[in-house]
Amino acid sequence: MTDAAWFLPVMGGLVGIVIGAVARRNHFCTMAALERYWYANDSRGLRTWVLAATAAIIVTQAMSFGGLIDPSGSFYLNHRFGLTGAIAGGLAFGFGMALVGTCGFGALVRLGGGSLRSLVVLIALGLSALAAQRGVIAEGRIHVVDNLAINLGFAGDQSLGSLASHALGFDARALAAIVIIAGLLAWIFADKGFRRQYGSIATGVTIGCAVAAGWFITHTAAQASFEPVQLEAASFVVPVGDTIVQLIALTGVLPDYGVGLVVGIVIGAAAMAWNKRDVRWEACDDARELGRHLLGAFLMGTGGVFALGCTIGQGVSAASVLAVSAPVVMLSIAVGARLGLAYLLEGSLTAALTTSRAETP
Repeated sequence: MTDAAWFLPVMGGLVGIVIGAVARRNHFCTMAALERYWYANDSRGLRTWVLAATAAIIVTQAMSFGGLIDPSGSFYLNHRFGLTGAIAGGLAFGFGMALVGTCGFGALVRLGGGSLRSLVVLIALGLSALAAQRGVIAEGRIHVVDNLAINLGFAGDQSLGSLASHALGFDARALAAIVIIAGLLAWIFADKGFRRQYGSIATGVTIGCAVAAGWFITHTAAQASFEPVQLEAASFVVPVGDTIVQLIALTGVLPDYGVGLVVGIVIGAAAMAWNKRDVRWEACDDARELGRHLLGAFLMGTGGVFALGCTIGQGVSAASVLAVSAPVVMLSIAVGARLGLAYLLEGSLTAALTTSRAETP
């Protein structure tokens, strides 16, 4: 069964349906989580998101040490670390995310609820991602990112476990995973109120486990297939572009896991929106809003390729294999989003440096 032609897109679709339904039901959105944290002093959304990343780390590391998967073939663990791409791409993605009001993943969830604005965003994001990956923008990416990448081959790969092992002189991969997981869980559940948010906890755990399932599915398919299979968990930049290509052209190449995941998320979100009677057709109010969304989508598509991932691709998938790129990209995305919000809501980029979080009422 695992070597069947449609195994990967079908499994991706099933996982995507789960993720899309859960995200739609519980309003799981990175941009909303950051905005509420900064402007409303509400950390529930952010803690839910970090819990999703932590759950993905726990499941992925357990599968890795248990011999169920071998994530070393993932591009997240390439020994060449594109620091310039992680920072510049993350900043661009975060700023674009603020202009749009959500990331690529959130746009898919919103599309399932009837947002035509999200459809425009996804088309622009997908085409920009393809241009940055293998089109006209790719030439610039090679000079800015690939040619300036830092070689971490001395540690074997760019995982925090491998880097810790090299620094300490013994195999510290398990120790590094335990310390990181313990630290994240301590922060997540330090808030007494969040410990009673059972719906948010279930949402974070479910999405994190579903993302991690991608490693097992693609690894299993790679072991059984005679054709190369890309190891992946979840990302919503290039797969969005690949989905567009699959919809408009017959290339002779079947959809992969990422394409199935993209389609599944829209289906799952649509099913949940329909079930909750939450389908609302939405479009841009005017040309100015449309222009802002197109610019934001371009920044996310281009920045996501430069950074090798988005809020889910780096923040959850790359984090699950403890790639050093994950915290660098996510910090850059957060800074970019803060600058974007300062520009939109406060009229100045410098407001991001002077405005503090809202005080608790």
